[in-house]
Amino acid sequence: MSEIAEIDEVDRELLLLLERDSRRTLASMGTQVGLSPAATKRRIDRLERLGVITGYTAVIDHAKLGWGLEAFTELRVIGNTRLDAIEQAARDLPEVQAVYTTAGDPDALVRLRVRDMAHLRRAIDDLRRGGNVIGTKTLMVLSVWSRADRADRDGAPRAARRRPGRSR
Repeated sequence: MSEIAEIDEVDRELLLLLERDSRRTLASMGTQVGLSPAATKRRIDRLERLGVITGYTAVIDHAKLGWGLEAFTELRVIGNTRLDAIEQAARDLPEVQAVYTTAGDPDALVRLRVRDMAHLRRAIDDLRRGGNVIGTKTLMVLSVWSRADRADRDGAPRAARRRPGRSR
C-alpha cells in the first residue's frame, strides 16, 4: 500500500483550485489561499514530489466533438476471469473512457462515450465479445456533478473565506 501524504487545509484548497483549473496562475491561487506566489509554488512542487499531484489535463467538451452521450455499462464475467483480462478487452475500444473493476456484483463498471444510440449499441456489442462477458446492464448519464467542478458563487475556496488575511 502506498504511503499517505500529510497535507493541510491550504494544500487541500490548492488541490481544489488546480482541479477546477490547472492553468490558473500561482498569484491567483496564492491570493485565494493567502500565500505569496513563491510559497504557492513551493507547496505545489511539494505535492508533485509526494505524488499527490500526478499530472495536469484538459477538460474536453465531448459533445462539441460529436461524442455527447455518456453511459455506464455494468459487466458480469465468467467466474475465473482475471481482472486484467476485463481491462484488456475494453482497452482497445475508443468508446471506453474508463474501466472500474469492482468487488461484488457487477465485476466491472465501464464508462463509455458515444455519438448516438446506434453507436452505443455497437460499443456494448464489442464489450460483450471480449473479456468473457456473460451479462451487461447499461445506464445512460443524464447529468454530472463533480466535486472538482463545484465552485462557490464568488469563486473563492472555503478556507480563504474563513480565514481572510491569515498569513502562512
